[in-house]
Formats: sequence, C-alpha cells, structure tokens
Amino acid sequence: MRCAAGGPVPGPDHRSVIRADVRLASAPEGKRAALAVPLVKMSKVNKSFGANHVLHDIDLAVDAGEVVVLIGPSGSGKSTLCRTINRLEPIDSGDILVDGHPLPDEGRALAQLRADVGMVFQQFNLFAHLTILDNVTLGPVRVRRVAKREARDQAMALLERVGIADKAGRRPAELSGGQQQRAAIARALAMRPKLMLFDEPTSALDPEMISEVLDVMLDLAAEGMTMIVVTHEMGFARSAARRVVFLDEGRVVEVAAPAEFFAHPRSERARDFVSKILSH
Repeated sequence: MRCAAGGPVPGPDHRSVIRADVRLASAPEGKRAALAVPLVKMSKVNKSFGANHVLHDIDLAVDAGEVVVLIGPSGSGKSTLCRTINRLEPIDSGDILVDGHPLPDEGRALAQLRADVGMVFQQFNLFAHLTILDNVTLGPVRVRRVAKREARDQAMALLERVGIADKAGRRPAELSGGQQQRAAIARALAMRPKLMLFDEPTSALDPEMISEVLDVMLDLAAEGMTMIVVTHEMGFARSAARRVVFLDEGRVVEVAAPAEFFAHPRSERARDFVSKILSH
C-alpha cells in the first residue's frame, strides 16, 4: 500500500491498514458523525515544567465518536497534552471541558472523571501481584460499584474481545508485551469510558507485537469509540484518524484530515516532518 504522497505508508503491518479500511467503512455512520457539542474542548491551554513551556495556547476540540491522532517530533508536547485531559498533569492556564464540564480539582469528582476517561500508557501499569482478570475487574468493582460476578463476566467478555481470554488467570509477568498492553486496554474499557486516551501505546513493544495492539485500537475506532491517540505509527494515523493534529515545540502547527496532511502538509515544519517519516 502506498500513501497519497506516493511513498510507502509507515507502519508495522500493512495488513492491519487494509483490515482497518474495511472495518471503518462498515462502521455505523451515526456513531462516526460529529456532534454539535465537543466531548473535549481545550481553550488557550498552557503548561510549563519550571522554565520549560511545554504547551502554548492549545486550542483543540474533539467530537464524540471521533479519532484524533497527535503526531510530531519527540518533545513537542503530545504526551503532556494527552495527560492534561484527565488531569494527570494540571494546567497553568486556559480551560479544558470534558462533556461540557470543567476538569475537577480533586476528590470524588476527579475519580469520576478518570473513570469516564480511560487511559492506556506507554508502560502497561498492570498490578503485578494480580491476575489479568483481577486487574480488569478491580476498577469496576471499587469505583463503579459493579457486583463482582457482573464485573467478572464483563471482564471475560472484554478479554475475549482483545484476544487474551485464555490468559485471564495469568499474572502480567507471564504475558508478552503485546498481551499486557491488550490487557491494559481491556482494563480501561471495563470502566465504560466516554473517551479513551492512548499515550504511545506501542512504543514499548517489540516490532512483531505492535500490530496486535493496533488491531484492537482499529476495532475500537471502527465501533465509534472517541479516541485521542499519541503515536508514531503513521499507518494507524492514516487509516483510523478523522483528523491529524501536528504539534511542534508545544504548539498546534497544523490540523487536517490524514489524506490531506500526508499528501499536502501546509506548513514548512509539517512538510519537513512528513518528508522524513516517509523516507524511512
């Protein structure tokens, strides 16, 4: 497969891209249609770590059912932007609304926000002493107050969905990296979130394990899950995203549909970035 710019589509497995095209084309249009009120709205968001100004006046809106991919060079603020949305990183100024509500500062309201906004990290962050099944049921039982039997049934269904139901009784150390990341996705989905944040979910994986995680994410996109994804997997960006957001030095430089961005980036900085990634 070749990208619109004429070069090969970067990515670990072109078969995943082909499967994604089929799944996304068959997704219900109602789930993929943008709503009038954004699920996430960021206005003039700034964040600094000491003297390092990481995010500069970020404006971004994400509709329900939309997949937005954040790309850019290392250190451009992508992960920090992602982490501000569920207040893992508090902002210095500006506003962030999730489902029309400002981010809470602390307490129950913040716990509720993090239940509604699932996050999958670079590292899997599974509890090493618990089985995979217990990792997935812990949140629904303790935070959502779901009955243990119901939480177990839901967890098994999710583990089946991500292809590791047979690993339910294993501990994380007994799984491959790709399997652990799929377990982390199932754990986040068990909370029935409104939004999923993915912070470079394949960056810690061996190359042969990347496609199995991307396949799960492609399925979620096709089913209408709202997703904000920080990734270097350009094949996924091209296939699954409705919009690509290109950041550089903490600023949103360009926002475009994937085909437009990869074929005709408008800014000089984006053109330079695209030319480098397509040359590999």
